[in-house]
Amino acid sequence: MQTAEKYLELVENYLVQLEFSEEPERLYTPISYSLAGGGKRLRPVLLMLAHGLFSDEAQQALPAAAAIELFHNFTLLHDDIMDHALIRRGKPSVYAKWGENVAILSGDAMMIAAYQLLGKTQSERLAQVLSVFNRTALEVCEGQQYDMDFEEQEKVSVVEYMRMIELKTSVLLAGAVVIGAILGGASEKECQLLYRFAIELGLAFQLQDDLLDSYGEKALLGKAIGGDILEGKKTYLMITAMSHANEEQRAILRSTHKNPLLSDEEKVAAVKAVYDALDIPHLTEQQIGLRFERALAQLNALTLDPERVQRLRTYAESLMGRKK
Repeated sequence: MQTAEKYLELVENYLVQLEFSEEPERLYTPISYSLAGGGKRLRPVLLMLAHGLFSDEAQQALPAAAAIELFHNFTLLHDDIMDHALIRRGKPSVYAKWGENVAILSGDAMMIAAYQLLGKTQSERLAQVLSVFNRTALEVCEGQQYDMDFEEQEKVSVVEYMRMIELKTSVLLAGAVVIGAILGGASEKECQLLYRFAIELGLAFQLQDDLLDSYGEKALLGKAIGGDILEGKKTYLMITAMSHANEEQRAILRSTHKNPLLSDEEKVAAVKAVYDALDIPHLTEQQIGLRFERALAQLNALTLDPERVQRLRTYAESLMGRKK
């Protein structure tokens, strides 16, 4: 049995050893640049931990873990194009460094490379793994589209927002966990429990991201606080605040990010003042706690080696205790 730290080391070593063609340089160099950018490697580590619930043959799951990480980074390349994002993980994004066309094409190549890695799956499990991956990939695209649609909608409900982040964030965690479990020999029931675990964990994770964006520490996050506020994004905090606010407060929430007379710091402070008055941080923390409790309930329903399950539970708890 391996620890989460050991799985992370295995994944990092595997990713470093991936070989991409040297030419054309502007197609493949951005892929290596993106993968070398760090990140939490959350999805491949979850895949490895889920696999480890059922098997000690970690090497057989590494290609799929790398495929999930490649797919995740592919989505980031394309997200940065859509968002015109200049920074990714504290350094210039591929979009900023090489331009839109290169980011599109390198992202496409990453997606193809992910399928090549999945093709290394044992033949008896390949169809099942591809089915999960294909459904997951399509749902991630659906989530991104909903996110873009929300930018043009005047009103978004909490239910709509939760469905969007389930698709955009949670399903990739769930797909990773289920693929790992399949490769380890899990039953259908065990896969279903792990799927729901990862869905709820992903919701808690994204809600925590929303909270940290406005209430985290700049030094730890590696970026300025309040980016979502300045963009006028409809996050859980904003949507919940709108549903609890009076008309004066709603006016502040709707228009502050567009006020040319205010500095960025003043805009963030004005919106956070409304959040604080409405106890939005606490309400968000309550929702995070609820989702995480639901995630752990799925793990508790597994009739597996408690020590193996505990490793997955401990890793999930570490994600909830993060400050960045």
